[in-house]
Amino acid sequence: MNSKTYYGQFGGQFVSESLMNTLKELDLAYESAVKDTQFKEELQYYLRQYVGRETPLYYAKRLSEAYGTKIYLKREDLNHTGAHKINNVIGQILLAKRMGKKKVIAETGAGQHGVATATGAALFHMECTVFMGEEDMERQELNVMRMKLLGAKVVCVTSGSKTLKDATNEAIRAWAKMGEDAFYVIGSAVGPYPYPKIVKGFQSVISREAKQQFFQAEQRLPEAVIACVGGGSNSIGMFAEFISEKDVELIGVEAAGEGIETGRHAAAMAEGEVGVLHGMKSYLLQEPDGNIRLAYSISAGLDYPGVGPEHAYLKETGRASYVSVTDQEALDALMQLCRLEGIIPAVESAHAIAYAMKKAKTMTMGQAVIVCLSGRGDKDVHTISQYLKQQEN
Repeated sequence: MNSKTYYGQFGGQFVSESLMNTLKELDLAYESAVKDTQFKEELQYYLRQYVGRETPLYYAKRLSEAYGTKIYLKREDLNHTGAHKINNVIGQILLAKRMGKKKVIAETGAGQHGVATATGAALFHMECTVFMGEEDMERQELNVMRMKLLGAKVVCVTSGSKTLKDATNEAIRAWAKMGEDAFYVIGSAVGPYPYPKIVKGFQSVISREAKQQFFQAEQRLPEAVIACVGGGSNSIGMFAEFISEKDVELIGVEAAGEGIETGRHAAAMAEGEVGVLHGMKSYLLQEPDGNIRLAYSISAGLDYPGVGPEHAYLKETGRASYVSVTDQEALDALMQLCRLEGIIPAVESAHAIAYAMKKAKTMTMGQAVIVCLSGRGDKDVHTISQYLKQQEN
């Protein structure tokens, strides 16, 4: 076992031999880039002038008063394209450009990563192909249109559950064929090493800013940091700068769907077993025979049957805790945030808000939590509308 490619027992490079050189080249290119002053300056320029960083750390006063502790929101929903995904995409596409690649491929669930990749490809004049499950394409029609407007080819995936897992399968197959001239922009902190490291590196800007902003506001560290977890990119970005701060509780919130007991959920940490999927060893939802179970969530971005390997390691070592929130709890929290703060969050982010509300009830007004508001809810209005109609009937 090459310890460099693992987080404890998790991670690794479970890919075909034909991709091993591609991964080695990628690792060397990334390590070289992050030490290169010119690359770092170019990345900072685009994050600041194009993406719109830094994003605010907003004190949600009415929400805080309602639930009894200080709740701060890291506003990743205010980024260009409406989510945290663009942080990682700009970094990876600049890396692709540095490596001389002309084409990019990506997978997407909720569509935010697909939109971000299509955006970056248009900006840097690259050919872009995005793989998306048929069910997610129906749920996220607006984002499909946005990708096409930006010049991307959207490939409809009709196999399996027709969601993120299957889109990732197809993207990896395409990458194996096109690895010489195409760069695979992975959207979450998953996949074979070095992808989890790269995604964490580019998303850590979230916690770097949040830590400084919170200190300016409160002259201390928060009691807890909370983020939703599908594959885990916004959460690993939100945790990154706090991992070494042992007094800060790290809480990842998974999708409990219709309830863990129903089997209709996407909580790989709650019920998962250690297995291999998409080039990595991690906690997965799987049958006793090793087949991957279908994940379910009202949120297209959280219905992934696994989790990034560093999250698995943080759980196993006890450094972070992972909880789950149902569809109903997430939608209730979404409505609360709309009414109390005038912010419509993505359904993914509403899972983190829901748990922050629960957590707040165990804390005092002298304490504080930071919640990563990973995306805005424009894309989810159709899903929310359908859900509310069902509740009325």
